[in-house]
Amino acid sequence: MRQVKRRRVFYIPGYDPIHPRRYRELYRKEGAAQAEISGYEIGLKPKRTKGPYGWQVASVIDGAQVQADVQVLVWSDIVRDSMSNTIPATYAQLVVTAWTYIGTGALWRLMKLRKGPVIAALYPVGMLMAQLGLAILLCYLCVCGGYLVLGTLGAVLGVLPGLALGALLLRWFKKHDGRFYAYYLMHDYAYSARFGGANPEPLEARMAEFADIIAEALSQDVDEVLVVGHSSGAHLAVSVLADVIRQGRVSGNGPALGFLSLGQVVPMVSFLPRAHRLRADLAYLSAREELTWVDVTAPGDGCAFALCDPVSVSGVAPADKRWPLVFSARFTRSLSPERWKELRWKFFRLHFQYMCAFDRPRDYDYFQITAGPKTLAARYAKKSPSKSQIDVAVSKFTSVAA
Repeated sequence: MRQVKRRRVFYIPGYDPIHPRRYRELYRKEGAAQAEISGYEIGLKPKRTKGPYGWQVASVIDGAQVQADVQVLVWSDIVRDSMSNTIPATYAQLVVTAWTYIGTGALWRLMKLRKGPVIAALYPVGMLMAQLGLAILLCYLCVCGGYLVLGTLGAVLGVLPGLALGALLLRWFKKHDGRFYAYYLMHDYAYSARFGGANPEPLEARMAEFADIIAEALSQDVDEVLVVGHSSGAHLAVSVLADVIRQGRVSGNGPALGFLSLGQVVPMVSFLPRAHRLRADLAYLSAREELTWVDVTAPGDGCAFALCDPVSVSGVAPADKRWPLVFSARFTRSLSPERWKELRWKFFRLHFQYMCAFDRPRDYDYFQITAGPKTLAARYAKKSPSKSQIDVAVSKFTSVAA
């Protein structure tokens, strides 16, 4: 069994406009907490590798010293550009996105998998419509107030201030979206729905850069190259790794290649009619022996398609399918009752729990995976998939050719 002394880790975040330093601080804080709970040592240093934003991790786990260079493959600038819409443009997105998922039948098929992420997808629609309804009500009250005072003339005069107050209310909601997440989530789902599941050109170009960075790491003197894709980043990682392998850039004598998908929402894209590229990449990657692919979700994460095999449910599982190994992080058991009670209704925080400390850890530990002495393949060589995984074909669209 290969013992890891040096590892390169590439983290692909989901649809997130925030600077990647957020992920460094999350790793630093939660890694220290997990190390204290589990009895190992872990510490962060400034990065020494060229390329994307990152940091270096030095650990002593199970008596072994390990050095890991972690880098974030950034596409937050693309996310920010996609979120720079006006209020009317966002409501136009709402209509187009809702029609895309409802009109294609994707929404009803997604509901057969997990209702949690579908509710999360419907939330911004409901919240934005509620905000619009309040703005209209405010305008209506101004008109009614004018009518009561001055009659018909007052009603007419009340229209303009009513519209102005309604617009101010909508702007207030947008300014404080950090509380409501309505605009953020609407932009997230609209980004995939806009092209029916196909990747926009700027994203394809960035993914090609990611492939080059990972391929370069695979040529270095390290023991493992580990790619971590979280949320929407999981389906980006699928396509990036499929490209790297197709291009013959994985050497049989090089580092072990691992792929860890966390809290994935792959069906939100793969179920769309023009997601030919993603479906082809899912089918291709699932049969490759050049890598180990482990997919970790949890039913407690209402934003992920928990225990849904992204290849099988997309209807593209080949006869020689090997991956992914699907199992649960089991939040309700890996977290104490007190901690679970504290986090239970913090939906967006739970969506990031995979990269956080567990106070009753079981067989999933993000920090041992990324900074421990075992490769992903060795760590889960004897792990069985969750018995409750969903691995039946559900998607209406299964074409892998445009």
